[in-house]
Amino acid sequence: MIGDKLIIKEKHRRAADQIADRTLPQIRSATRIYTISVAGESGSGKSETGQAVADALNERGFKTLVLQQDDYFVYPPKTNDRTRRKDIGWVGMQEVRLDLLEEHLGQARSGKSRIVKPLVMYEEDRITEEVLSLEGVDVVVAEGTYTTSLENVDTRIFIDLTYLETQQSRLERAREAQDEFLEKVLVMEHEIISAHKSRAHLIINKDFRVVIA
Repeated sequence: MIGDKLIIKEKHRRAADQIADRTLPQIRSATRIYTISVAGESGSGKSETGQAVADALNERGFKTLVLQQDDYFVYPPKTNDRTRRKDIGWVGMQEVRLDLLEEHLGQARSGKSRIVKPLVMYEEDRITEEVLSLEGVDVVVAEGTYTTSLENVDTRIFIDLTYLETQQSRLERAREAQDEFLEKVLVMEHEIISAHKSRAHLIINKDFRVVIA
């Protein structure tokens, strides 16, 4: 997403190094692109961790590409917020083109040379598209709230922080108005996302240490 603000901290780098070291044997033995997902609630640091994992793997010699779930929303951010406020029932997995993200991960795993994906222009509140080359790519990282639900993933990572514990991070990113409506949205998302935790292979705990699920 163009216009997003990532605040990558030492804790994200530390967790990413642990994840990279744990997954290196599988990545080395893979005969195709290896896929990783990083999921969690709003403000948990999934975007920062996803990018930090990519950086850590790149530093270890594995070309890594990041796919952001934010690019796969049906509507661009401001329009999506207005849609939610008109009908809070819109909140949930139906807001995201998860089928398309799943397809793109499948294409990466099957050896396609490129994918054509949506690209959100945050400030302009519109969605365009971009072509990403998969030539020479070793790993694709998909990050986003619902990515633990995806099937075309080799290692699923879940950040075990609830929206109640991430308020400061959400304030730092300042992407959404912190109001009563948003709190209702976060409660709804919590019910959905927390149910995905059992699908994870690795958990990042509250201290940003990585443990086996």
